[in-house]
Amino acid sequence: MKEAEMPLRRGWTTGACATAATKAACSALLTGSFPDPVEITLPGGNVVGFALANHEIGDGRATVGIVKDAGDDPDVTHGALVKSTVRAGVPGSGVTFRAGSGVGTVTRPGLPIPPGEPAINPVPRKMIAEAVHQVAGDKADFEVEISVVGGEEMAQRTLNPRLGILGGISILGTTGIVIPYSCSAWIHSIHRGVDVARAMGFTHVAGSTGNASEMAVQKFHGLHEVQLIDMGDFVGGMLKYIRAHPVPRVTIAGGVAKMTKLAQGMLDVHSNRGAADLDGLATVAIEAGAGEELAARIRGANTVAEAFALAVAEGVVIGDAIAASAWRTAAPVLKSADIELEILVFNRDGELRGHAPFAPTHSESRPLKRR
Repeated sequence: MKEAEMPLRRGWTTGACATAATKAACSALLTGSFPDPVEITLPGGNVVGFALANHEIGDGRATVGIVKDAGDDPDVTHGALVKSTVRAGVPGSGVTFRAGSGVGTVTRPGLPIPPGEPAINPVPRKMIAEAVHQVAGDKADFEVEISVVGGEEMAQRTLNPRLGILGGISILGTTGIVIPYSCSAWIHSIHRGVDVARAMGFTHVAGSTGNASEMAVQKFHGLHEVQLIDMGDFVGGMLKYIRAHPVPRVTIAGGVAKMTKLAQGMLDVHSNRGAADLDGLATVAIEAGAGEELAARIRGANTVAEAFALAVAEGVVIGDAIAASAWRTAAPVLKSADIELEILVFNRDGELRGHAPFAPTHSESRPLKRR
């Protein structure tokens, strides 16, 4: 096989590395010895092993470091030393988390973790807790401090400072595995997904921007897994392919931030292509009945998710307006009497926040849905 044809090598998330380091440290704290390699179970059920880069024990704590291998993904944390220090916790506290050096702390609302907490995302927290329970039992009480050598400098090459995650990187991952996709490879996978759905006779496919929206749209429509297209940020790429290889019904599903960007004319909704316009979102809110005080708070929000939450709290429905605008951006790419398009906007909990129902994409405009 030629080098250019070699498959991209997968790697491990910071969450998987932190989990492995924690399990090894917890084992050493209880037994006095460090398992090397240490095995963990990923969310998908696979058991994988990690070699320890360093370890130490003493003064009621154990520390393990594991070097992150991101495979062929251009990840800023590739090669980082992810460390976990485990100490006995307060009785009855369960597994608690601290941000060590190089791991950020959340300081603003609108993120999956509330302000004041270490920037360790929900799935890694669950993985770490389960690893501790495997070693020490379901009622174990341990404090887990995650640190990343050089993490504060790495974070400057991410969106963390703008989001109010200060002091380092976030510990991330939903599967434990880093799947490296170049743009061309990802577009290729979208095309093959559409091909398979057509070949199996499905007349409806749903492109999702991420895992949460994919699960939400699958539940919303009761879709077979083959109908689910992992389009990521490449809304335009998926739609252009479907125009040439038609599927009668197409759903675009995404979170509030990415669907707001689509509504504002961006067919590539990656963060590198620009941020959603909160001023524009405030204008939409005013048109939906918001007062100037709420509009000002939306303009000053940290994230689109926070802006949506502010509007929902005040009873102002902006999701349908965003969905309708997103439909008007996407429909011209398809522009076919034989293809109907739907837009679904979900929050990170999978709750529907906006809906533009199916309509033929040759229509001139998408009327705003009235609730």
